[in-house]
Amino acid sequence: MTEVIGVRFRGGCKEYYFDPHGITVEPNQFVIVETAQGLEYAQCVSGNHEVEDDSVVQPLRPLVRVATENDDRTYAYNKTREKNAFEVCQKKIAERGLDMKLVRVESNFDGSKIIFFFTSDGRVDFRELVRDLAGVFRARIELRQIGVRDEAKMLGGLGICGRPFCCSQFLDDFVPVSIKMAKTQNLSLNPTKISGTCGRLMCCLKYEQNAYEDAVRRCPKQDSFVATPDGLGNVSSVDILREQVLVRLDGQNEGPKRYRTCEIHVLRNGKGSRDGIELPATLPERYQEPPEDEPQLTLNFFSSAKPIVPPEQWTAPVAKGSPSAIRSRRRMSRS
Repeated sequence: MTEVIGVRFRGGCKEYYFDPHGITVEPNQFVIVETAQGLEYAQCVSGNHEVEDDSVVQPLRPLVRVATENDDRTYAYNKTREKNAFEVCQKKIAERGLDMKLVRVESNFDGSKIIFFFTSDGRVDFRELVRDLAGVFRARIELRQIGVRDEAKMLGGLGICGRPFCCSQFLDDFVPVSIKMAKTQNLSLNPTKISGTCGRLMCCLKYEQNAYEDAVRRCPKQDSFVATPDGLGNVSSVDILREQVLVRLDGQNEGPKRYRTCEIHVLRNGKGSRDGIELPATLPERYQEPPEDEPQLTLNFFSSAKPIVPPEQWTAPVAKGSPSAIRSRRRMSRS
């Protein structure tokens, strides 16, 4: 077991482990840690605790100190510097007519390096822009091209569900999402309904994919030849979430009937001919609802249970200053 603390850097959701070196750190405290790029300002999300050695990426970087007031002022100054750098870079981009969109600017803790994040449809020759920025800020300049999903993660916002973007709230990494997932979940294939603000397929399509795949294995395909309690027929539609199917029965002009998947027996899964299929001698049994358990008597404030004192023995309370109350107190004092 290894003692670590978990921290998150600005604008990130991923938790990184650092060696506390005997320093006790509470959650939500700001700390200074040593990274491959130098000292960085971060927020502790999990205090001192032990984890398995396999979950630690070696070498484990050390915690330098808990952030002081001077460190907080340095961080605030860097934020102001980044805002100024963003405005200057936008002017330089406009002057040179570059086809790029500036998304974010980040400065390391000691201010020796500034990173500019941008998006572009193609490759951009920004060598002259780097020289201009280096001459203004007297620091190492790095321009990093990112994708539209990373742009949404950095900027944040609200999705069509009304909640903040998953990528900016809790997702550590982007997971692969395909149009096949939308088909498996019987969603509309309209791009405006299954795409996020970034224009890519929504990350949340991946969340329930395993549950849908498991349900699909238990359900027959559309146009399958099945036996039901009411006879033979073909599946017209499948409700994966309820695990129910609509079946068009042979020789009946009525509309399709709904059955549970446990009520049918699949004779041919999917489209095809009925030739050579052995028909069952008996039809499947109809599903029976399990009997409901007898209700248990639960006593609460609004319960209708019988009172402890029967109504015929109950007497109304006597006022404190009434003659009967005075006589009762006298009898108690004599006894």
